Amino acid sequence: MHILKFIISLGLCFTFINGFSQKNTSKSEKVKDSITYKTNYGLRLGIDISKIAISTFNKNYKGLEIVGDYRILKNWYIATELGYESEETNEYYTSSTSKGSYIRLGANYNVYKNWLDMNNEVYVGGRYGFALFEQTLNSYIPNTSSTYFPSKTNTNTIKEIGLKAHWLEFQIGIKVETLKNLFIGISGSYKVGINIQDQNNFKTLYSPGFNKVFKSKTGFGFNYTISYLIPFRKK
Repeated sequence: MHILKFIISLGLCFTFINGFSQKNTSKSEKVKDSITYKTNYGLRLGIDISKIAISTFNKNYKGLEIVGDYRILKNWYIATELGYESEETNEYYTSSTSKGSYIRLGANYNVYKNWLDMNNEVYVGGRYGFALFEQTLNSYIPNTSSTYFPSKTNTNTIKEIGLKAHWLEFQIGIKVETLKNLFIGISGSYKVGINIQDQNNFKTLYSPGFNKVFKSKTGFGFNYTISYLIPFRKK
């Protein structure tokens, strides 16, 4: 009888210990599950360093672009780019220069799901672009078919100011947080011209912010940025 009582008591003891252990484990799991990671919301400002590099090595180009975005929702950002460009375009019969300022305004959507407290982006976005620029026809050779009286280069410059360009563009890119609140980004864009004004009797070959204008009034863009996030809050 004493042995039987001892076995029963021991079994009840193990049952109590096991139940207590499971209760503590479930509490611990609930505590772990309740941990949330907050990320910074704020204004991110930066610069397109690719334009600085091109300006350094290409004497026919000068450009500067400031980039910025503001996070409004978990995956949504209001984004903009402001810049100035000057590009000399040399064709077989002509040489022309376009220079002016531009703005692109739109939004980005982050399709990347971050782990824990990471704050990286793989995004798709859209922009409306507007440029105000001037174009100068530096020189041109009249296109004639005479072999006996070949045309000479005309160097009388012709300038027209107040030209405007409107376009839409689709962007895709990435932004990686390399240091605390410091981001490196790269993106590409496809542009569709809505209305790109031409100089009188001469077609616009390059528009600031839009880049080279093809016959189809489409264009492509690329940038490589470094930016810093000014955090306002965490969410």
